[in-house]
Amino acid sequence: MTPSTDISPAGNGSQDAHLAFARRMDRIDGLGHYRRQFVGIDPATAAAGATGAAGHTPNPVAYLDGNSLGRPLRASVARITEFLTHDWGTRLIRGWDEAWMDLPLKIGDDIGRAALGAGPGQVFVGDSTTVLLYKLARAAVDYLRVDTEPMRTEIVLDTDNFPTDRYLLEGVAAERGMTLRWIHSDPASGVTVEQVRQAVGPQTALVLLSHVAYRSGFLADMRAITTVVHAAGGLVLWDLSHSVGSVVVELDLCDVDLAVGCSYKYLNGGPGAPAFAYVRRDLQDVLTQPIQGWMGTKDVFTMGPGYVPADGIRRFMSGTPPIVGMLAMQDSIAMIEEAGIDSLRAKSVALTEFALTLVDAWLAPMGVTVSSPREPTHRGGHLTVNHPAMLQVTQILWEHDVIPDFRTPDALRIGLSPLSTSFVETFEGVAAIRDVLRGVLLGQSGLAGGNGTGLGSGLGAGAAGALGAPGVGL
Repeated sequence: MTPSTDISPAGNGSQDAHLAFARRMDRIDGLGHYRRQFVGIDPATAAAGATGAAGHTPNPVAYLDGNSLGRPLRASVARITEFLTHDWGTRLIRGWDEAWMDLPLKIGDDIGRAALGAGPGQVFVGDSTTVLLYKLARAAVDYLRVDTEPMRTEIVLDTDNFPTDRYLLEGVAAERGMTLRWIHSDPASGVTVEQVRQAVGPQTALVLLSHVAYRSGFLADMRAITTVVHAAGGLVLWDLSHSVGSVVVELDLCDVDLAVGCSYKYLNGGPGAPAFAYVRRDLQDVLTQPIQGWMGTKDVFTMGPGYVPADGIRRFMSGTPPIVGMLAMQDSIAMIEEAGIDSLRAKSVALTEFALTLVDAWLAPMGVTVSSPREPTHRGGHLTVNHPAMLQVTQILWEHDVIPDFRTPDALRIGLSPLSTSFVETFEGVAAIRDVLRGVLLGQSGLAGGNGTGLGSGLGAGAAGALGAPGVGL
């Protein structure tokens, strides 16, 4: 679903095939009406076909970082205000008895049903992603390494996984006297089934992988990899931080053991919102979680002399639940369930395909390469492009309310959230990347005025239009 005619490389902002395609896609977008429910998007101009920086997305011009931090919902503003003035403001401590004690489990079930393919009683919301990863990783290796099969001394992970995942497993391995077996993954292709097959064996206790790679957006084959790990006798822990809410996840169907994911990306839970954890039902009573706190006990208010774990998923809770931090994600979870994860995935694929078309037409001629899979079945919800100037390009874009993401050393990520991102916004964002990069390269070559860095140099009219500036300069 991409246009057949390329835009003129002159970037003159004309009514061309790419822009016409973006407008047409927005008009027929079955999810487009959800955009007006987000803060920062003017409801009056969020209708299908609206365009132009003056009102289309008033602040920012283009938000291309929903895979790092999602936009807040208007309903969440109302929910949080109501909580402060009523639930907490008037009910006070009574709120624990009335709703808060069970909220981590209720929201967990909601996430499981709407976005994880998980039956009830297997998901809870609690600590940060890092803490939950530690809990489940440590519980898994203790169960196999200490309790049942002492020969299982290895933890398998890949070299391009998110830093927290790697650092955390280094610590777990040191604590338990285990060895890390590294899969050397290609940042452009991710971890394959065959690589996992070669890495696991009788010595494997745990494999930890990201379902969608944070750099490239590579979408791993969850079912096949889980089957391979199980055949070797190990357990698998999936990091779902970049997949929940943007791709179809089927934890029960894939027989996944354990999973953790954050809630502030596609779930729009807000900065630092608590993460969620999944523990398959048959493992809940055999795994011992390592951070024993009062909220995970069989009777929270007995406060007895010793720790007695609760039955089921509650035993993996530790301290007092972060109730305020759980509020915003509820509205996004409800929206995802209403829209349907299959529909979200279809739009996510269409957005990334459109962005890839623009990258090939506009950025590739300037030396930009793509490090995300081109096959949509192997790609998550974001697109990563590379060029030595991308750090400088990102800095300029941020100053002018076009917000992609940057990852060292030279990667710019284009994160397209299917509920809040439109095709015209994608068009405007990639057009701005094109024109800023052109300005930087002209400055470096000495062909543009200014300090030669591209900062503040004259840019194409296309970028000026996209960024809402009247002339050719920013």
